[in-house]
Amino acid sequence: MPMTLAANANAQGSHVGEWRHPAAWDAPCTNLENAVRLARIAESGKFDLLFLADGNGVRQMDKPDLFAATSPSDRPGVFEPVTLLAALAMATDHIGLVATTTTTYDEPFAVARRFASLDHISKGRAGWNLVTTSNPGDALNFSHAAHAAREHRYERAREFAEVVKGLWDSWADDAFPQDKASGRYLDPSKVHVLGHQGKHFQVAGPLNAPRPVQGHPVVFSAGQSEQGKELSAAHADCVFAIESTRPAAQRLYADIKGRLATYGRSHDDMRILAGVTIFVGETEAEAEALFQELEDLVSPAVGVDYLSKMVGTKMTGYPLDGPMPVFEEEHVGHTGIGKAIIAMAKEEGLTVRETYKRILPQMGGNMFKGDPKQIADIMEDWYRAKACDGFMIAAPVVPTGLERFIRLVVPELQRRGLFRREYEGRTLRDNLGLRRPQNPFFT
Repeated sequence: MPMTLAANANAQGSHVGEWRHPAAWDAPCTNLENAVRLARIAESGKFDLLFLADGNGVRQMDKPDLFAATSPSDRPGVFEPVTLLAALAMATDHIGLVATTTTTYDEPFAVARRFASLDHISKGRAGWNLVTTSNPGDALNFSHAAHAAREHRYERAREFAEVVKGLWDSWADDAFPQDKASGRYLDPSKVHVLGHQGKHFQVAGPLNAPRPVQGHPVVFSAGQSEQGKELSAAHADCVFAIESTRPAAQRLYADIKGRLATYGRSHDDMRILAGVTIFVGETEAEAEALFQELEDLVSPAVGVDYLSKMVGTKMTGYPLDGPMPVFEEEHVGHTGIGKAIIAMAKEEGLTVRETYKRILPQMGGNMFKGDPKQIADIMEDWYRAKACDGFMIAAPVVPTGLERFIRLVVPELQRRGLFRREYEGRTLRDNLGLRRPQNPFFT
């Protein structure tokens, strides 16, 4: 299989200072024209998919800090993701369209219907990024006084995914003949009534949508905790992984793929994508210059606000040039990425300021920086060493960062035989090399 490339569809780029850069789009907030252009740029580069991160409400540690920092990373003005991707489906032909929806503050029937609809609208290019929601403030928008505990969230997510998949299998693939001559719209022998009665959900079914084009839209996940890895092994077709070194990425890759057999799955049933922000220039010096330009656009208020979000603890009370604190015990919102940031700061003896400066260029993920050959060398090294099956690419400045990657790096990857020159298949599953799930109720 060729290397998988996914494009982060965030119109504000992967750096919290990006929106202020002269080359960045003006007025990126809920701008459909920009979103369409970004999708078409990614498709021109033969990317497998666009990925749209999302949350429920404005993410914040507290409102005064958030709005004083004026940080777009907290998504104060964005489209509902499936609505946006339905529009992008009309403007593209090949690229996959993946949106985030939570299992903690949504319902399986609604999610199953939403993504089945997107799969039909896009002719088989839909993907669902399954998340349990790490931000405690989201609970307050759904009639909850407090965020659910981690174990409860993952237990609910496992049942949620089972129900969604069961609903996608409500109908046989040929259940809707829609034959005018005979007057036969559907075949009543080819419907399965789910009748789910579980701990968290009671769902009768069937889904009021034909079986998706892909059988099941491609399921994505990103959890790196023990619960997250088990959830991925059971249900995810693709996993977004964030590790700062190749050896750590190799260990995570082997760990997650090693769990698949427990669920009757093979290594080829999952693609693991390494999240990375890429600063590329015609020369190494040009890439470094762009990096420094963005660094200069970030105020301490924005840096501390973003660090607070990533580690799940309000950081405004800590001295900027004092040591980054170590939080030993679990606390709500403390994600696998947050733990990695704290561990890195402890190992390297970083201050609070040094910590946020380290993570801001890549929004908490990994970063590759250099000329086209240097970038391709690193990507090939990770790919061939089984540290990943491909990459979730975040551009530091939109749209020029993605355009520069496609112009400079993609041809080098193609020259090495690592990446496609044309799309191989009709659906997102086809292009990812993933099998179409059989319907267990209609074999």
